[in-house]
Amino acid sequence: MNPIASTPEIHSCPSEPKVSILMYHQVGRFRSPKNHRAQFCHVRRFRGQMRYLHYFGYNVLSLEQALKGLFHGEPLPPKPVVLTFDDGYRNFYENAVPILADYGFPAIVYAVSNLIGGRNQWVEATGREGADLMDLNSLRELGRHNIAIGSHSLTHPRLSQIPEDRMRREVLESKARLEDLLGQPVPDFCYPYGDYDERVRDAAIEAGYRSALTCIRGAANTADNAWEIPRKAISFGDLLPGFWWKIHKKNEKKLRPGKNAIAY
Repeated sequence: MNPIASTPEIHSCPSEPKVSILMYHQVGRFRSPKNHRAQFCHVRRFRGQMRYLHYFGYNVLSLEQALKGLFHGEPLPPKPVVLTFDDGYRNFYENAVPILADYGFPAIVYAVSNLIGGRNQWVEATGREGADLMDLNSLRELGRHNIAIGSHSLTHPRLSQIPEDRMRREVLESKARLEDLLGQPVPDFCYPYGDYDERVRDAAIEAGYRSALTCIRGAANTADNAWEIPRKAISFGDLLPGFWWKIHKKNEKKLRPGKNAIAY
C-alpha cells in the first residue's frame, strides 16, 4: 500500500488559502445545452476564464503541488487554483491545450483507460450525442505541455452501483493499464459521475492512488482526506462573474441529499 494512503481518516488540510479545484469536461464550440451543462465549456469562454486567472494573479498549480500544500504541510501560494478535465476528450486536446500552453498553466486530465481513442459510450448509452476521446498519441503528448494524466476507471461506470469484483477491477486495473500504455506512473484517480462509497474509496487507497477527486462541491480544503476531495464544476453558462463567485464564494462542502453522485 502506498504509505501516503495509510491514514485516510486524518484531516490535515489548512483552512487558508482556499484551494479551488475546477472541474471541466469538453471544451469546444457548442450550442447552448439544455441539460448536463457542466459537460460543456465554450472555447471562447474558456479562453476568457484562463485570461482572467492570468490577469488577476491567480496561482494555477499542478494537482501534485496542491496535494503537497493540502496534506503534507508545504506552503500554498495565495489564490491557488487547480484545473482538472474529466474523460479525456479530443476537443480538450484541440481547443484547451493551446490555450493552457499560451499561459503556461498546468492541468490534469482523467482518462477512461479502456476507451482511449474511442467514444464516450456511457453518454451514448443514454441516447445523448457522444463525443470522441483522445487517442494514445495525444495522451502521450500532454506531458510536453505540463499536463498530467490520472485514471477515470476502465469504462466509466457508477462504481458504488456495480458488483464488488467489477468495481475493484475498474479502480485497480485502470491504473495498471494506463501506466503500461503511457510508460509512467498514474498516481491520481477521479470517481466517474462522482459516485463512490467507502468501499470504492478504500479500493482507491489499496490501488496506491495518492488522491481521488469527487464531484462534491466546495473548496479542496474541506476534504477529510486525500481520497474524497471536493471540486467546483464550471458550467456552460458561467460568465466571468459566476466564475469569480465559484472560486471565491462556493467554498463550503455541499453534497446532494442522500447521494455522493452528481450527474456528470
